[in-house]
Amino acid sequence: MQTTLLYAVTVVIWGTSWFAIKYQLGLVDPLVSIAHRMALAAAFCALLTLCTQGFVRLSLRNHLRIFFQGLCLFSCNYLFIYTATVDLSSGLIAVIFSTMVALNALGGALFLNMPLRAPVVIGGLLGLFGMAALFYPELGTLSLSDPRLQALLLCFLGTLFASAGNLVAAGSLRQGLPVLTCNTWGMFYGACTLYVAALVLDIPITVDLSREYLSSLAYLAFFATVLAFWAYVSLIGRIGPDRAAYTTLLFPVVALLVSSFLESYAWTLWSMGGLSLVLAGNWLAMRGVRS
Repeated sequence: MQTTLLYAVTVVIWGTSWFAIKYQLGLVDPLVSIAHRMALAAAFCALLTLCTQGFVRLSLRNHLRIFFQGLCLFSCNYLFIYTATVDLSSGLIAVIFSTMVALNALGGALFLNMPLRAPVVIGGLLGLFGMAALFYPELGTLSLSDPRLQALLLCFLGTLFASAGNLVAAGSLRQGLPVLTCNTWGMFYGACTLYVAALVLDIPITVDLSREYLSSLAYLAFFATVLAFWAYVSLIGRIGPDRAAYTTLLFPVVALLVSSFLESYAWTLWSMGGLSLVLAGNWLAMRGVRS
């Protein structure tokens, strides 16, 4: 699949997943909802793997690597970010999550011996300024006494875990490990960890049988987890974790575009200027990447 198509699949699916997540918050504890999502995603991914390339036998060392990848990408990051949504809007969460562009670039340089490329650094700065401009009204309401600051910290911790997962995935791809096999085991380990945590914390493991909950769960498990993570991890292998992270700048923009049609989101000069900076940053960072 072409790099451009992988990029578009990741951005469009994750850009529309914000609305599905809203239907997951309510009767079922967020930790359990994430566990259900990852368990269902692992089943979907296992079936897809068997129907395409088949499973590749992994060594114990690789299983430990994938276990850590599962903790970072398929459990801990979502747990922190879902918890933060109680006090934060999706806009503020998007601003914090977009720092993964810088985290991936720095992590790649420190742990994977990847060069800090000037277009990526400059494009990342443009994108971060653009995200801040997009959600400037919300950022301007924060103060040191605001309880949302603790939620911002949780969101940043979730972003750190996601970035760590990106770097582990990049290392797995360097060793020639197949994406679908790694993702299947990672989702399975992530789901098991969350279910064990629910039992330890005495959180009821329940399921909301409403149509909204089940349909959003299916969308999040198959499209937003199996397909999007397959495209995203494949993207990491092709263009590196630093450039792949630019999807985190674009999918909040997609969410806003959808919101402008479904929720009457009102565009301002700040948001239009921020959108321009985000697009400029992405173009600069992705320049020269071949499909």
